Formats: sequence, structure tokens, C-alpha cells
Amino acid sequence: MLWNTIKTSLHASLPESEFGLWIKPLECRRQDDQVLELAGPDRFFCAWVEDRYLELIRAKAREVAAIADVRLEVAAQPPLKSERDKGGQLRLPGVSNVAPRYRSLHPAYTFDQFMVGESNILARSACQALASGDSTFGHCLFMNSSTGLGKSHLTQAVVHQVLRSAPSTRLQYLTAQQFSAEMVKSIRANSMEQFSKRYVNDCDMLLVEDVHTLTGKNKTQEELNTILDYLIKSGRRVILTSALAPTKLAGIDEDFRSRMTSGLVTGIQSPDYETRARIIRHKMQSHGLETDEDLVGFMAESMQGDIRRMESAIIGIKAKCCLHKAPPDLSMVREVICGLLGNSVEISGEAIRDLIGRQFRVSVEDLRSRSRKRSVTFPRQIAMYLTRKYTDKSLADIGSMYNRDHSTVLYAIKAITKDMSQRTAVREQVELLCAKLKK
Repeated sequence: MLWNTIKTSLHASLPESEFGLWIKPLECRRQDDQVLELAGPDRFFCAWVEDRYLELIRAKAREVAAIADVRLEVAAQPPLKSERDKGGQLRLPGVSNVAPRYRSLHPAYTFDQFMVGESNILARSACQALASGDSTFGHCLFMNSSTGLGKSHLTQAVVHQVLRSAPSTRLQYLTAQQFSAEMVKSIRANSMEQFSKRYVNDCDMLLVEDVHTLTGKNKTQEELNTILDYLIKSGRRVILTSALAPTKLAGIDEDFRSRMTSGLVTGIQSPDYETRARIIRHKMQSHGLETDEDLVGFMAESMQGDIRRMESAIIGIKAKCCLHKAPPDLSMVREVICGLLGNSVEISGEAIRDLIGRQFRVSVEDLRSRSRKRSVTFPRQIAMYLTRKYTDKSLADIGSMYNRDHSTVLYAIKAITKDMSQRTAVREQVELLCAKLKK
């Protein structure tokens, strides 16, 4: 069959993971001398394939059989014909008639597309284990981070993998707001028994996002606490996410807080420079942009925190490249980033620490260590001085970045200030670092 021949050619051109995830599920609906019609499982899948792979498929089709065009449509999904339940709904024999519940999934939110770094490796490893049914990290995971650092990406990656490797898993994936609204609806309809049964008896895996939004909702906390108690004690898998660490959740019942944190608790921190660079490089390649290392370095230095802003910047750069019909350059990248961040590029304590580490060839671990070597203490003092100068962090906050107390930070600031006034070399070195930060 022609489509099988084209798939063989695509298989040779793509990594195994990409071929298996995005090409293999496509089915040939119709073919003739001019047009090849393919069908994907849903509109999100088709949108991703169209954006990333359709031109490659068309090129292979022209090579193999001189096909003029390749079209992609969403496949019709008729219900599986098997045993009928009492309500007339078709279902497979031996399978619960409670359908899995999960939010709309982003096709790119998979483990393959998640960039791993020191800031997120524990969360990623735990999610991978839970998705695979591995109990190395336990059965319950609580992840917290500020917005845009990958909580939703990891939870959706878990759902993607479970649906692919164990589709019969009774999985419930929703936000805390959805859980609360569903519970209120069930109370009004006098159907709380069915509501509880869905999550207690007919659930193998529960994922609830944004549990920090349950602040003050005592009845919802009580019901979710009961469900978690049963699921955790019976060895079911549970993943919870929050924008705040458990200790910072206000208006949360202590018993509920204790239940949520009965397993592994891990935070996702802002990615370091190297991880940011890999994220930016990967996203630029996926958008078909040239990955000039100077541009990647500038973007990685300029943009910390929210990874969605990196995606937004890259989309903006791609749009300008299409408009001007030219590859990206530094002025174009700077213009896009300034439009996102304002006239001045954001300077954070982490950015300063990364810059100092690269300039003095010292690792973050060394800067946070108890080492008293001059090759470590001097860069550390400069980093503390610059962080105090360019950020609004307190002395205690700066100290925590380097595993020191506020008095050590104060001493470092005074020491660098004195050295700058007495030693020209130190003053010029600090001025050069300041210029790099402002660049």
C-alpha cells in the first residue's frame, strides 16, 4: 500500500519516538494519483501534525509516487460495538461503565518534549515513574511551582503515557475548580453517592491541578480529603499540583494538608541558564528557526522563570522572520524580548548567579558550598553585591541563594565596595559585569 511505503520513508527520516507518536497513528482514508487523504485521532493531534510534519509527509509522497497533495482530517470515531449496559450505552465487556475524565490535552505536553534540568529532575522522574506504575517514588506526588515552569506539562505527560501504554486505566484528571463545581452540582442533584463512587471505587489514578484554589472551601476539602485517604491507602496513584508550597497554603484544613503531603513533595524551580538555553534551542528548532548560539545565549540570559514567555518570544521572532523574509538577528530578538518584558530586560538573582558562574567558571554548587578558597569566595561576594544592587531581594533572601546568613551578605557587600574604591582592577571587573547584565 502506498501509505505504508511513505511511512517507511518517514520512519527513516524521524526519531523513533516522534514516528511512533505522530506518524504511526495516522490512517489512510483515500488515495488516487493526485491526492492522499490521511486521518488522525482528534483535532489536537491533527493540528500538531499539520504544523510540524505535513510538509515532510508531502515531500515524501512526491518522492515515492508523485502525489500532488496530502490532506489531513480528523477521523470519525464510532463507538465500539459490544455489550450494552442498562442505559443503552455501548461498552466493552468487563470494563466499568464510568468513563475516564480528563481535561483537553496539549499534544506537545509529553515526556519527550520536556526539557530536564537540575530544577525539575526530581518532579520529572517521579511523574515518569507514576505513569509507568513504578512505585520507586511512592504512590502520591505533590508538585508545586510558580506559573509557567512545567506542572501542567508533566501532569499531561503522565496522562499521555497512561493513555498510550495502559488505556484501560480508570483515570480522572481535572482541576480543583472543576472538582469543586462538580461536587456542588452533585449536592444540588442529590447524587453525592455517585460522585464519591466515581473517585473512590472507579478510579485507578487521580490527578488534580491547582489545589491552592481550594482555600476556604471547607466542604470540598473535606470530600477530597476522604477520597485521597481511600486512594492512597489502597495503593492508587495520586498527583496533586499547586502554585504554592504546602506550608504556604492558607485556609487549608490541617488534616487535608497532611493527607496531600503524605507522599513525595517536590517543587519545580526556575530553570538555570543551561536548561533555559536547551529549552530555547529546542523550541526554535521545532519552529524551524536557525539556532545561532549568540541569540540563544542572549535569550537565555534575558528571560528567566515563566517558560511560556520563551514560547511567546519565539513565536514573535518567527512572525517577524516571516514578515521580513530574513533569519533572526540580535536586533530582532532584542525588540521582541523588550516588547514582552518592557524597555529593560529583567534581571534576577538567578540570572546574576548564572552570569557569575560562567564568567569565573564556578558552578552553582561551588557558590553555595562552604568553600573558603579565593577562587570561590570572590565570585560569591561579587554575586551578592550585584544581587543587592540590581534586585529587591533582602539580605536574608540573598543569603539563602548562597547558603549563607544575612550577616555574611552584608560583609560581602562592604568588602566589594571597599575593593572597588581601592583597586582599579576590581572596579573595572565589576563595571564589566554590570554592563553585561544591562546588555
